[in-house]
Formats: sequence, structure tokens, C-alpha cells
Amino acid sequence: MEGGGGAPPETPEEERQPGYVLPTSLEANNLKKSNWGFLFPGIIGGTLVAVYAVATPFITPALRKICLPFVPATTKQIENVVTMLQCRRGSLVDIGSGDGRVVIAAAKKGFSAFGYELNPWLVWYSRYRAWREGVQDSATFYISDLWKVTFSQYSNVVIFGVPQMMPQLEKKLALELEEDARVIACRFPFPHWTPDQVTGEGIDTVWVYDMSALRGRGRGPEDPCVSRWSSSHRIS
Repeated sequence: MEGGGGAPPETPEEERQPGYVLPTSLEANNLKKSNWGFLFPGIIGGTLVAVYAVATPFITPALRKICLPFVPATTKQIENVVTMLQCRRGSLVDIGSGDGRVVIAAAKKGFSAFGYELNPWLVWYSRYRAWREGVQDSATFYISDLWKVTFSQYSNVVIFGVPQMMPQLEKKLALELEEDARVIACRFPFPHWTPDQVTGEGIDTVWVYDMSALRGRGRGPEDPCVSRWSSSHRIS
């Protein structure tokens, strides 16, 4: 007979069962499942590491006894700070410099300005902003805990503080600053010091403290450089 004779071979019983998969296909399927078994935990683990890396600089300060949260300064606050720096000389430091806007504004006015910030992401961003604004040579930023820094070398100190930290910072600055230093407090005043000057209102208020006056060397008249400035002054 053409094509050979005899009955075709019978199909094995197990191959006729619904859902039967050939051994080769079964092995390939198991291999895919095995690959996903490794890949899926890897993706989850990598995501958790990335979230931890990004979130840790923001969460860690909040776990400290005294936390200095990042709240961006308003344009008016910076204007008031710059106004209180008129006719001042020497270096300037912003304690808890955040995104660097106070340091950059001071650098534009000719100060050698420095910022200390615990959050590394904000420090890196501040350095980028300083470069973009063309003041990278006079605006310097450090990743550091303010309580571990000595501020004796600075003539002008700016602080955007919170009430819980002001008493302790007041004692620290009183011990470290030189006679001719000026401290500018924003948002909240120091609890025991009497300010030499106050400008602004509401959240834009700044308090000015001259160390010579605080140490009993007498309070001078209002700074003539500051008094000449109008309230409509705008920083560049």
C-alpha cells in the first residue's frame, strides 16, 4: 500500500489528557518561573534601597532631639536679611542653609558666604544653584551638624531656627562669637537676648543682635546704613 501499511500508532493515554504539556515546554516554563523568582525580589530590594537612600537624609534630622526642618525662606525674608547686612564686612554663615538661597544672596552682595546643612541632597542642590548663579567661588556649603561646628570665625551669622533650639543655640553663639559679630535671627527670636534692631512683620520678621551690645559694651544708635534703605528694596 502506498505510504506504508498498517494502522497508525496509538497516542499515549497521558498525551490525550486535557492540559498535558510536553516535557520540553514544562522545563522552559519552570525556568521562566525560576527567573522571575529571582528578578522580582531583586526589583523590590533595589526599590527599597533607593527609597532608603533618598529618604534617610530627610528622616534622620527628624529623629534628633532638636530638629531644624527645611522651610524655604521667602523673598521678603531674604530682602530683610540683606538689608540688615548693609555696611557689614567679614564672612557670613547661614546655620541650616537649606537650599542655599540666603548664602547665594549674600555672596552676590560681596560676602564670603558659607552654609552648614545636615541634608546632603540640599547641600548638593545649593552647590548647583551657586554655580548656576555664578557665585560658586564665594558661596561654600558643608554637610555638617550645626552642633558640631564652631562659628567663632564668622562675623555675620544668619539662623532660621525653631523655638526648641533657640535657647541652646543662644548659649553656643554667646560662647563662640567675637565681639564684632552680628547675629540675624529669622522667624523666631532668641529667648533671652534683646535685639538691637527688628525689621519686617509676621513670618518675615528678622531680629538683629550685635555681640558687643549683648556683652554690655553699650548699644549704639540704629545702623545708618540700614535706616537709609527703603522697605521697597529688592535683591537682585
